[in-house]
Amino acid sequence: MKKLIKKAAIGMVAFFVVAASGPVFAAVGDQGVDWSKYNGDYGNFGYDHDKFTIAQIGGTYGGSFVDQATYSTQVASAIAQGKRAHTYIWYQVGGSQEVAKAALDRYLPKIQTPKNSIVALDYESGASGDKQANTDAILYGMRRVKAAGYTPMYYSYKPYTLANVNYKQILKEFPNSLWIAAYPNYEVTPVPNYSFFPSMDGISVFQFTSTYVAGGLDGNVDLTGITDKGYEGGNATKPDTNTPATDDGKDANEVTPNEIQVGMTVTIKFSATNYSTGQAIPKWVKENYYKVLQKSGNKVLLDNIMSWVAASDVQALDTGGSNSTGNTQTHIVQSGDTLSGIASNWGTNWQELARQNSLSNSNMIYTGQVIRFTGGQSGATSRTYTVQSGDNLSSMAIRLGTTVQSLVSMNDISNPNLIYAGQTLQH
Repeated sequence: MKKLIKKAAIGMVAFFVVAASGPVFAAVGDQGVDWSKYNGDYGNFGYDHDKFTIAQIGGTYGGSFVDQATYSTQVASAIAQGKRAHTYIWYQVGGSQEVAKAALDRYLPKIQTPKNSIVALDYESGASGDKQANTDAILYGMRRVKAAGYTPMYYSYKPYTLANVNYKQILKEFPNSLWIAAYPNYEVTPVPNYSFFPSMDGISVFQFTSTYVAGGLDGNVDLTGITDKGYEGGNATKPDTNTPATDDGKDANEVTPNEIQVGMTVTIKFSATNYSTGQAIPKWVKENYYKVLQKSGNKVLLDNIMSWVAASDVQALDTGGSNSTGNTQTHIVQSGDTLSGIASNWGTNWQELARQNSLSNSNMIYTGQVIRFTGGQSGATSRTYTVQSGDNLSSMAIRLGTTVQSLVSMNDISNPNLIYAGQTLQH
């Protein structure tokens, strides 16, 4: 996100009034981060005490949509690490409710964080010269977010808001719904500096730095407990709505050290102190994520740093399946989509998508379903299997990790009972 430095200081009394203006939640005072594609497929936390993240799903830039391919894996990563995951939309709609409608129509059906979680509208550029039209476009979006079952928030910084938006009109309808940024400087800032708190009513989340750690990362603090929304009792592993990304994250969260496998993406726990060689692990290493290249006993070898770490000192961010990084792409099925159409966009065929997603009937996909494809852009990778004596399609499908329907379709088999030893099948 892009912000300005706020120079005016306020008294600490004002902060406590803001913090006390909402109900008391376990999350009051929790720190967290926000992510866009620049934070990578799995995002990065700054500190062990971080409790939440707000990931960008995409947005509109003056009417042109830019989706964030990192959104689903970032949500899953946050859940895998026991954090509360929320969403924000880049909302460069100016004063146009028509553009706002198109943005919400596109992104609300794709939200992967649980119902009642935060969906913030990032309004920090592209405002029109009509302050009321800008406000109306923001209110339109926040009403749509609320109607969809999420907690609406408005993100910006104070000078931009005062110049372009009637923010008290927003607060009248959505109390304590502001997420406001103000930075004293661009030095590493691990905790909020309340001397630079923006003196506005209704702030629930204060973004106090864009250099939370060396190299840059937005740091935020929850003032009212709003980041508990969507999570029962603050339990980040059990959001009250099941979605594919949160499901993937919960699966990864349950991976034990014995279950860590080659190919999984992991992060090193902040509690880890030493590599298997005994050397100290630097903090910056714990802020990133790595592929497991090898496993030996209770140790794993991680790429990039090429170091062995105890399996008990890493946290799986995926289960080594189709949501891992690399050439994996995802698509959330929209009304009117067909498997053939989705496959065509990725330069593959519907049979390969059916195989990779274990679809027994390619005609039965549904709106909101997540379709994944792992492979190159130029076409699907195909593998072959030579039929052995005693094989049947059912046993081969189980062995090859596919379905009978997929084998039949990919190999133009007119009679599933007529296969023979030595026959070569694609799968």
